[in-house]
Amino acid sequence: MKKKVVSRKKKKEEKGVASGLVVPAGIFIGMGLGFLYNHLVAGLFLGMGAGFLLASLFELFKKNK
Repeated sequence: MKKKVVSRKKKKEEKGVASGLVVPAGIFIGMGLGFLYNHLVAGLFLGMGAGFLLASLFELFKKNK
């Protein structure tokens, strides 16, 4: 019985901010900017870094609530 209660609580917590989508969004934004400025690899790395940074910040703020 306790396992069901714990799994329901975890599902409710996972419905918060979709931080898992921040990294791919950052990559695509970086790719677009890289194409625009003819520096594709640099744009991809900057977008990926920004995505990981934002995802970790979202997780940090979600835990503080």
